Amino acid sequence: MSSSAKSRKKSRKKGLSPSLFIKIGLGLVILAIVFFAVTFFPALKAEIGYLFSFKKNLPVIISTEKPLKSDFLRPVNEKFGIVIPKIKANAAVIANVSPFNEREYQMALTKGVAQARDTALPDQKGNIFIFAHSAGDFYNANRYNAIFYLLSKMQKNDPVYLIYKGAKFKYLVKEVKIVDGDDLQYLRQVGYEKSLTLMTCWPPGTTLKRLLVIAEQIP
Repeated sequence: MSSSAKSRKKSRKKGLSPSLFIKIGLGLVILAIVFFAVTFFPALKAEIGYLFSFKKNLPVIISTEKPLKSDFLRPVNEKFGIVIPKIKANAAVIANVSPFNEREYQMALTKGVAQARDTALPDQKGNIFIFAHSAGDFYNANRYNAIFYLLSKMQKNDPVYLIYKGAKFKYLVKEVKIVDGDDLQYLRQVGYEKSLTLMTCWPPGTTLKRLLVIAEQIP
């Protein structure tokens, strides 16, 4: 055997084998699948839950009395909370949060949904703007957006309840629409004396668009 042939044989022994490349490739594919499964699992869970159980008309209890077992939509926060029976959304509302300060609103959204600063409160005239903003990456977009995943299921005349200082305020949906992410005019709705705008990112898990649910307070 010539010296050059021996050299090539030794280099093949020292180099990476094709099977190792295959294993690395499979490992990367598995990691990618796990990443997307973890990221989008909350959205899939919400959709499946809606299909099988969320369509029931459940009572909304805001009293401090012990609720019946069926009353699982009793507000989690009676100082400031939101309950949407159709999609089983039940969360605290964190008041006075800047929608333009990412650090501030991401911190607030770890505790519930956020009421945009300088918008109305339930006992005031004007538009209340409540959002579950999402971050600039898929993981945090799902982490901070989960409460409003199913807002796209809302239809005209569906009820939304805000609980503020122990009092219940009922709203009926008037419109559901999708707007561009940089469209800010919806922060101040006009046409209703007391309105409510709910916002989430659309499609779920992305920051491409914004989905809005606009509702009017019922006396």
